Amino acid sequence: MLPAWLPSCPQKQLGPNSMGYVASIRRKRGSKYWFACFIQADGTRVQRSTKETDRKRAQNLADTFEQVARARITARQAQRVIGDIFHRVSGDSLPSTSVCSYFESWLARKKPETADSTYIFYRGKARRFLDWLGDRAARELITLTRANLLAFRTIEAERVNPSTVNHAIKFLRMVLEDAKRDGIIPDNPADTVKLVKRNGERLRRPFTLQEIKRLIAVANDEWRSLIVFGLYTGQRLGDLARLTWANLDLQQNEVRLSSSKTGRRQIIPLAVALRRHIESLPSADDPAQPLHPRAFASVTKSGKVGTLSRQFYEIMASAALAPVKKHRASKDGTGRNGRRQPSEISFHALRHTATSLMKNAGIPAAVVQDIIGHESAAISANYTHIDASTKRTAISALPDVLQDETFTKSLLDTPF
Repeated sequence: MLPAWLPSCPQKQLGPNSMGYVASIRRKRGSKYWFACFIQADGTRVQRSTKETDRKRAQNLADTFEQVARARITARQAQRVIGDIFHRVSGDSLPSTSVCSYFESWLARKKPETADSTYIFYRGKARRFLDWLGDRAARELITLTRANLLAFRTIEAERVNPSTVNHAIKFLRMVLEDAKRDGIIPDNPADTVKLVKRNGERLRRPFTLQEIKRLIAVANDEWRSLIVFGLYTGQRLGDLARLTWANLDLQQNEVRLSSSKTGRRQIIPLAVALRRHIESLPSADDPAQPLHPRAFASVTKSGKVGTLSRQFYEIMASAALAPVKKHRASKDGTGRNGRRQPSEISFHALRHTATSLMKNAGIPAAVVQDIIGHESAAISANYTHIDASTKRTAISALPDVLQDETFTKSLLDTPF
């Protein structure tokens, strides 16, 4: 049925042997264009703008719309018809490209616009989707449907965790929205593909100081250094792995770096403990030498921190802070090569720890936000975990309004 607010199309009865209605045209109030009124193969009546002001050309388009709608044609045939209509209306050829070609050109366009790590992330998501499509990746982009994307979402949800699935859906939304802006497709089929529901609340917490001591006790020298840097700067693992001696300004007592995620320039004062740790490291004559050579080599080669994250997990397991994983996936899907399970602690938890320690120490929120590099106060608040003793101290500082008559009187006398 047509919505109540949409007027019915004028209907023309055919002869005695007719099978239905012929296409007609009408004008809507306030529009200069003619609208085609026709019936699809399933009997649904629809209206589509012809973008034509000439009545004859509009009627020709309406007839073509109905012919296409009633015929059982392939996607390729439909595209040819649409291309012919587009040419008749605009005089131009309809932009077209295959799924694979558009994704490749999109990646090429994004490479100079994004950080290396972001580009590698995009490339991985594109490769996974195109691999899943198989031969269908050679088809025209306009043939990609919401049903295709839902099927991909279902397959991914069986393979990886919800967060990874949702990253893929958001990536596809972004690419296809650009294709819409480029005039390659009329609508973004990913717009109505919903994200998958997380299994339970996503828990993230900071390390306790005792847990950090346990990590440092079992870590080798390089990882011990990375943990200390993570605790006293609150920076991401990849950014810390890329640090060189040139990032340190010991005269100004600062570490300077650019966030690979946001591109934001960070200038962080060195804590006394971090300064003491840096002075204990073997010095290098070349400022371009990395502070953490093995981590630097790993992240530079792959562009990712996956290997480093796995190494840190093994450190947590050695410190009895995480279960030990088998090297191969078992039948139930567990193990190092099995499906990744969400964890409430990881190297990223040091970022939460640094944020919480500073705020618990009474450092203004704006200062903490600047040091950690959060883009907004809302994000900073998500990383803040105020401990119970701090909250008890704050609550105990409140006056007893039931017992303190002086306070009650002053409160009542205060103008609002």
